[in-house]
Amino acid sequence: MDLKTAVKEIKRGESRSLYVLYGTEKYRMQEFVQLLVDKLIPEEHRDFAIMKMDTTEHAIETVVEEAETMPFLVERKLILVKDHSIFASGKDKLEHRTDRLLAYMASPLESSIVVFLVQADKLDERKKTVKLAKTAGVVLPFQPFSADELMQWVAKQVESVGSKIDAQGIEALLNNAGTQLQTLSAEIEKLSLYVGPGGSIHADTIGQLITKTTEQNVFRLVEDVIKRRPEQAMQMFRELLKQKEEPIKILALIIRQLRMMLQVKELTGQSFSQQQAASQLGLHPYAVKVAAEQARSHDAASLAIWLAEAAELDYEMKSGRVDKTLGLELLILRIAADMPRTKEARR
Repeated sequence: MDLKTAVKEIKRGESRSLYVLYGTEKYRMQEFVQLLVDKLIPEEHRDFAIMKMDTTEHAIETVVEEAETMPFLVERKLILVKDHSIFASGKDKLEHRTDRLLAYMASPLESSIVVFLVQADKLDERKKTVKLAKTAGVVLPFQPFSADELMQWVAKQVESVGSKIDAQGIEALLNNAGTQLQTLSAEIEKLSLYVGPGGSIHADTIGQLITKTTEQNVFRLVEDVIKRRPEQAMQMFRELLKQKEEPIKILALIIRQLRMMLQVKELTGQSFSQQQAASQLGLHPYAVKVAAEQARSHDAASLAIWLAEAAELDYEMKSGRVDKTLGLELLILRIAADMPRTKEARR
C-alpha cells in the first residue's frame, strides 16, 4: 500500500492495526499521525486513547502488552512507538523479545492501532519484523520530496491558508527559507497573515519578511558570483561581515556549494537524474536542482579550478598566510570575473 491509498482509507474512517512509518521527513510523518488522530480518535477521548512509547525506554514486550490490553472507556486506542532498533539497524540498551511482537503482528487486537515511528532513513530488510510488517501491516516511507513535488507542496500549503503564490514566489521562498517542511509551513503562515485573506505572496515580500540564515545568505552570494554580479556579491559579503560571520565559515560554505555544483554536474553528465544524484550525494532534491542550474553555464574544469583555489585559500587563511577578509574578497572577485588565480599570485 502506498501513502495516498493509506490516507484515503483513513479519511473514510478505516484503519489498519499496524503501521510502520520511516524516513527523514519527520514533518510529513507527523502529519500522517495527526490525520490518524483527527479521523479515528474523537477529541473528547484523546486523553485516554493515545499512548506514547519509546523502545529506548520500553521493552517491545511492554508495547505488545499495551496493544493486547482492551481500551478503557473508549472504542479504540492509538499507540505511538518511537523506534530505531526493532525495524531499523540501531541498537538499544534494552533487551527486546521481538518474538512477542511477531506473534502479536500475526494476530493483532482490532481495538488497538500501533504506529511505529522509525527514526531511520531505511529499514533493516534482514529483520523478521520488517518482513512480517510488509504482509501484516502497512509500511510507509517518508522521504524528501523531489524538487517538483516540493514546489507543488508549497503551492498547496499557500492555497490551504487562503493565499496565492506564483512560481517565482515559490522559488524565492525555497531559496530564502530552505527546504525543511516545518520551517516552510511556519513561514507560509506568517506571509499569509501579512498579505491578508486572498492576498498574493510575492518574491519581494518574501525578501522583506523572511530572516535568512548564514547558509541562505552565502547561497545568494554564490548565486551572484556564478552569474557574474561582483557588485552584489561584494555587498552580500560585507553584509555577512557586519553580522559578525567569520570569513573562514563563509569560505567553508562557498566550498560546500562549489563542491555540490561540481558533483551534480559530473553525475548528471553521466545520465543520472537529479533525483538519483540527490540520493547518491545524500542531498535534498531541491538543493540538487538549484546546484544543477547554477552549474549549467560553467564547465566542470572551471568549477574544479575554483574549488581548488578555494581549498588553497582555506589553508592559507587558517595558517595565517593571508588576511582572511582580503583573501576572500579576491577569491569572490576572481570567480565572478572568471579569472583563475595566476601562478605569481600563489607565491
